[in-house]
Amino acid sequence: MAGAAASLGTDPVTLADMLRVANSRGFDRWQEQVRRTGGCAHPIRLTGQTVTRDAKTGDVLYSYSTEHEPGGMLRVACGNRRASRCPACAWTYAGDTYHLIRAGITGDEGKNVPATVREHPRVFATLTAPSFGPVHNRSDSGRCRCGSSHADDDPALGTALDPQRYDYAGAVLFNNFAGDLWRRFTIYLRRELAARAGLTQSALKEVCRVSFGKVAEFQKRGAVHFHAVVRLDGPDGPDTAPPAWASTALLDDSIRAAAGRVSVPVSASGDFPARTLRWGSQVDVQPIGALGREELTEQAVASYVAKYATKAAETTGTVDHRIGELAELDKLSLPAHTRRLIEACWDLDDAYPERFLARWAHMLGFRGHFSTKSRRYSTTLGTLRQARADYRARQECRERGLSEDLDDTEGSTLVLAHWTYAGQGHTPGESWLAATIARDIRLNRETAREALADLDDWEVSA
Repeated sequence: MAGAAASLGTDPVTLADMLRVANSRGFDRWQEQVRRTGGCAHPIRLTGQTVTRDAKTGDVLYSYSTEHEPGGMLRVACGNRRASRCPACAWTYAGDTYHLIRAGITGDEGKNVPATVREHPRVFATLTAPSFGPVHNRSDSGRCRCGSSHADDDPALGTALDPQRYDYAGAVLFNNFAGDLWRRFTIYLRRELAARAGLTQSALKEVCRVSFGKVAEFQKRGAVHFHAVVRLDGPDGPDTAPPAWASTALLDDSIRAAAGRVSVPVSASGDFPARTLRWGSQVDVQPIGALGREELTEQAVASYVAKYATKAAETTGTVDHRIGELAELDKLSLPAHTRRLIEACWDLDDAYPERFLARWAHMLGFRGHFSTKSRRYSTTLGTLRQARADYRARQECRERGLSEDLDDTEGSTLVLAHWTYAGQGHTPGESWLAATIARDIRLNRETAREALADLDDWEVSA
């Protein structure tokens, strides 16, 4: 068994459990359940039953119970967005984010965004954190300040050259207040646009609206920065054209000016002095789909945002769960730089109790949403999920011989259900099999998408 385990890349315990699962009664149904979750790594296990009755006659149209399911349980996807927790659910989340962001760039009538948004000023902007002290990096010269030429995977990258002088308190406070900085940036951006158009802010609202979709990314040094698609619309959003004076160049200039003006004051508390938080001097603004910038295509921007929507601070070597007490750090294998950032959160917690720094120490102080958008940028994740749920509901209605028109069934049927939480996750063998199923699902979908893209290219060339 040890040789078989080695060939599969699993330990003997996992292999034994995997064989148990594969040879158990109901294995085919277990596989079907896992496929329906997309290969979720930590499915929620439920027990219970549901009965669908005709609302007028009371006749039972359909009934279901977990009594005959494998293990007497139904498994549903956990829905976690973090790739470090559940790659399968994170992949679904990334796909939804991709379509949400892309719809706001290219337009999608099915997502209530007209194709005319391609004619609106659109840029991909990056707002970064300031310096908190020199760190090991890969400079343009190819040589770091330390005198070395670091490889891409060098663990020293992003760590402080001089930990004793590095501003760890400033770094975690910046992360903690990053959401406030962004909120103020959007306010100042509208002010800058109004000033350049010669309008008051009230008058700007009558002719122009700023729409955006953004995502947070952690740099290796542990500082968060934001990537955002920023678009100018007419007063009613993407359905209306922006005024003639609203150009990409004006949007670019306004973003840079607004980023330079934004500040968030942090009062002194305890042993920590007052400070003013600002964006870093590196502000990058690029037109989307600009000529000569093939790498900044509409699809590339959407893919880039979706990629980081499923990540957190794991690039720094931190953990993906909350740290209950500082003593836990001794049990964790953490890079020294990351540990100092976490310790800084705990040191600052009593001085700024309203900021919940210790609670968010595993995120190096950051407590905001990783992916957000303005109200009229495009569709919502909730809408995309509902569309997927409705599609599955219609499939089930067809299988049960019921009407596929959900509007018709809503008033004509009565559903009685009772569910009880029975746990979460897989056994070791189930985890290995679920990961295999998740890889197969992803490979099949990617192959289908590539085939569809090739067909579109062929039709265009024909």
